[in-house]
Amino acid sequence: MIKLVQILIEGALVGLVYGLVAISFVVIYRASRIVNLAQGEVLVIGALLLWSFTAGMKAAGWEVPLVISLAMTLAACIAFGLILERFVFRPLISQPAFAIFMASVALLIMLRGTAQLVWTADTRAFPAILPEGAFHVGPFLVSTPLALGGLFSVLLAIGLHAFFTRTRQGLRLAAVAEDHRTAMSLGVSVRSAIATAWILGTLVATAAAIVLLSGRVVSLEVAHIGFKALPVALLGGLESIRGAPLAGILIGIGEALAMAYLD
Repeated sequence: MIKLVQILIEGALVGLVYGLVAISFVVIYRASRIVNLAQGEVLVIGALLLWSFTAGMKAAGWEVPLVISLAMTLAACIAFGLILERFVFRPLISQPAFAIFMASVALLIMLRGTAQLVWTADTRAFPAILPEGAFHVGPFLVSTPLALGGLFSVLLAIGLHAFFTRTRQGLRLAAVAEDHRTAMSLGVSVRSAIATAWILGTLVATAAAIVLLSGRVVSLEVAHIGFKALPVALLGGLESIRGAPLAGILIGIGEALAMAYLD
């Protein structure tokens, strides 16, 4: 029984990380009606940017405090999100779904190639942003990074739900999601709303990278988590931010049980 509960705890915590990545899908979809299949690659780019501003700069002889490195990563991710929205997906507003699908596939290939060109395909030690180790809850062992990541995922879902339903900017994003023409007739800037959504999606994906990779290694193969998180977003609802962590828990537990008893 203890083994089963331990598996359930680990599966739920890993599932909350999936839910965190799924939130980045949902945030983008709510404003732009775009399912970005390259979200896993966006996560990897965010992780590699953070590595560049921490371990990369240290290896080059530049000792930068962690707070400044995080601020630089934040600025770089904002610029990255704006570039994706402006040059890839803004021209596709009101275009057929198939055109958007093919653009996201092309973006996936382009980002993977760009990451390999700039950072090569080597694995790199990712900085330990979160506390390492584990702690006991009775007879159960809980990973500290996963526990903090799970807590962050839940708090982020609650905060973003409040943002989209109770703030003026969030309501503007919701209006854009319902209908672009109606939103424009109400004086809402569709382009700025979608750009905001892409910035949020990029930042959330980078936060998920920190939770997932803290103290581990980063490589291009990490992008596969995007395809693990997409079913989570679909199960929780592409317009439901609070549904993403719940769906992540279900899929994480199912995956953990299958690995424990079916392998």
